[in-house]
Amino acid sequence: MSAGPGAEDLFDSILMAEERFRGEGYREGYERGANRGLQDGRRHGALHGAKLSAEVSFYSGFAYTWKCLLQNGTDPRSRKRVRALGALLSLLEQSPLDDPQSEKLKEVMDQVRAKFRQVCSMLSISADFKDFMKSSEGTSF
Repeated sequence: MSAGPGAEDLFDSILMAEERFRGEGYREGYERGANRGLQDGRRHGALHGAKLSAEVSFYSGFAYTWKCLLQNGTDPRSRKRVRALGALLSLLEQSPLDDPQSEKLKEVMDQVRAKFRQVCSMLSISADFKDFMKSSEGTSF
């Protein structure tokens, strides 16, 4: 007794089911993983972008404020400090902040942080950005 063509097709479909389900599972898992990766990447980028933005905004506000306070000073130390603050502001203006994938961003931010530490040393104040952020906690705008 021989099996008909329908029985052979049924047997092939049973044997191929594992392969088909494995392929479908792989595709579904890949799509979910890719979507999850995009979500995690966006979240990571937004978090680090916000931190960098807060840091740059702080440096900018710090430099403008101190420059305004010192610009009318007539002693040589005040003029030197104002020039250093101007250099910090210039670095901030030249930074490629509008292009987060710029290869120069890290280099420029390292220069900005170094200039900020130099200015803080000239002003005899703490150069730890985290200290300034702690003192502003609880402030609402």
